[in-house]
Amino acid sequence: MKDKIVYFVRHGESEGNVTPIFQSPDSPLNEKGKKQAESIANRVLRLQFDALVASPLQRTKETAEMIAKATGKPIEYSSLFVERIKPTYINGKPYADERADALWKKWQESLCTPGMRVEDGENFDDLVIRADKALSFLAGRSEQSIVVVTHGYFLRTIVACVLLGDLLSGEAHRRIQIAASMENTGLTVLRYFVDAEEGLKEPTWNLWIYNDHAHLG
Repeated sequence: MKDKIVYFVRHGESEGNVTPIFQSPDSPLNEKGKKQAESIANRVLRLQFDALVASPLQRTKETAEMIAKATGKPIEYSSLFVERIKPTYINGKPYADERADALWKKWQESLCTPGMRVEDGENFDDLVIRADKALSFLAGRSEQSIVVVTHGYFLRTIVACVLLGDLLSGEAHRRIQIAASMENTGLTVLRYFVDAEEGLKEPTWNLWIYNDHAHLG
């Protein structure tokens, strides 16, 4: 393994971000989101990086395609970086759907309650396991600089795992998700050090930059 830097990009604004529905995986970027994606692509163009990885969901795919067009880097898709997976019934349902609304609230609770599961949706344990796998995947790659296009909630889970490690509890996860805002196309940067930082006995991740969205003006 080598020391490395990973630039995480949240996707541009999608239609599902601003309409009164529970966003589905195939929700595309809206016009504002496309402009945001173009802005972050121009910013990433000024970075030195070796690989471009993206969630395969439509809104991240479109954002990554903008970056690929600007930089000439091919896109590698990985389901490790998809957004938290909702119970299937919720996807695309309007907020006014009473069953979907009740299921959403119950599922939200499961995202911060170890051991609780709601239908076929991911829960707190699933998210933490997947975030750890995503970090291991990145740490094990040969490239020293990587851009990852992903989603807000899951990226905050990754940050929570980096900051708290084994101390991450359901309640801490809840507080981080509520208190740590993230703009569409915001840039969050993690550094990975193979040689342990002072006081640590193993390689470590370090949060360097969080939600930088200066490119949006």
